[in-house]
Amino acid sequence: MGTGKRVAAALAVLATALAAGCQQPTPRPAPPAPSAPSTPSAAPASSARPSGPRAPADIVDLAAVDPGIRADIRYATAHNFVGRPITGYAEPLCLLTRPAAEALRRVQAAALAQGRRLKVYDCYRPQRAVDEFVAWAKLPGEQQMKGEFYPDEPKSRLFADGYIGAPTAHSRGSTLDLTLVPASTPDQPAYVPGQPLTACTAPAERRFPDNSVDMGTGFDCFDPRAHTADARVTGAARDNRELLKRLMTAQGFENYPREWWHYRYVDEPYPDTYFDFPVARSSLR
Repeated sequence: MGTGKRVAAALAVLATALAAGCQQPTPRPAPPAPSAPSTPSAAPASSARPSGPRAPADIVDLAAVDPGIRADIRYATAHNFVGRPITGYAEPLCLLTRPAAEALRRVQAAALAQGRRLKVYDCYRPQRAVDEFVAWAKLPGEQQMKGEFYPDEPKSRLFADGYIGAPTAHSRGSTLDLTLVPASTPDQPAYVPGQPLTACTAPAERRFPDNSVDMGTGFDCFDPRAHTADARVTGAARDNRELLKRLMTAQGFENYPREWWHYRYVDEPYPDTYFDFPVARSSLR
């Protein structure tokens, strides 16, 4: 075969091979892996949710900032609306961001001038505790504490009516639940699991003997009468609610109108972060 014929033959073979290659089907990309289903208790996607066991350096134990503020951390005990100690509350501590704790120290000083002092029921709340509240809400048979904490409210409505939130500002470290107690605070009887319950809406002398001044209802009372400005609350109870609100507002806190006990430090340092470290001294730096 001459040189010209050999070149022509080689070009023909190459053209055939290229044509065959172009006719191969384009490989299809692999389908994306399915995403994990979301849960109603998850923090918003725009929020950070640190999973480590340690708190930021500016989270402090309130008792180290002002040891004169009383503490009755209900979710570390069985005396709460669930009826058992809540996940994440390893110790009965009030953990707060330092700016919120310092502001609360100033509230305490003003309260003492009025013959009162502060008592906290809950402060920082881990996200895992909120997850437990969500899971509990889906169990209609678990209502052993209804007689005290939500005597007239269906359990199925607690989230919808705003008494429990997920996520909650408590997990950001600058929100707390509190009350006023006499400056010379009397002892409070211990709650005994299984003891007879009295509605949180009953008169003060019949409710659980909390050493708080009368606020018109008990703490964590899921009832419209716990709304800060409910018109049915009058006399000394109304005065006590208004005093607490004045004292807290003067130091930069904002009340949640559905709960007389709930206050958020407005200038909070972590407005978009929901933490999950446990309530324990080992969480602090």
